[in-house]
Amino acid sequence: MSQETHALLAVRRIAKRHGERLLFDIDGLRLDAASAYVLTGANGVGKSTLLRVLAGLETAQVEGAVFEGKPVTLHPYPALLRRAVVYVHQHPIMFSTSVAQNIAYGLAARGESKARVARIVEEAMDWAGVAYLRDTDPSRLSGGEKQRVALARARVLQPRLLLLDEPTANLDGAAREQVIALIPTLIDQGCTVVMACHDRDLIGLPGVRRLKLRDGHLEYRPVKHESQGEHDETP
Repeated sequence: MSQETHALLAVRRIAKRHGERLLFDIDGLRLDAASAYVLTGANGVGKSTLLRVLAGLETAQVEGAVFEGKPVTLHPYPALLRRAVVYVHQHPIMFSTSVAQNIAYGLAARGESKARVARIVEEAMDWAGVAYLRDTDPSRLSGGEKQRVALARARVLQPRLLLLDEPTANLDGAAREQVIALIPTLIDQGCTVVMACHDRDLIGLPGVRRLKLRDGHLEYRPVKHESQGEHDETP
């Protein structure tokens, strides 16, 4: 069986420059279906930029890409990817309406019926533990609440690929644990999740594969769990 059989997204060479500076030049990237990855590396190496390129939010030099067996471009970004890929910013932007309306936005934009939207949003709020906030203005939410609302807003769209930029950054205690607990359930539903992060608990989640961006290149690494000793010093 070909190794490409289970590839959700396979990209040949991704190179990105900021002016004269070469940020990264990656020979190839392969993401399997229903899998989880952490994208690690020192600050400034281009982790967020790589996610944004995959989400169609930034351009880069890309030699070719295949999504679920179909050739695609990353620029211009095709409708197939716009429907299948969701990016969640480290600081999610919320509309000044309500939590429920924020979660419903993407579904409404797709033309789903009000009854279907209401049902899916209610289920997503329960999943994210934010049902009690349904009528709250998002400007009043804590950082952890905003992140859970953003994950619920992404989940209702049933993405095939979910790109999370530092999903637990600046969170601590219960807020951080609540966000981390949601990640495995997304993978169980068949979503591929890529998380740019430094969070050792996300890096150590069972079954998560590690991609390390260093010196402009991408290294595929097995994740070291506690039983295997300490993580190396540069996540």
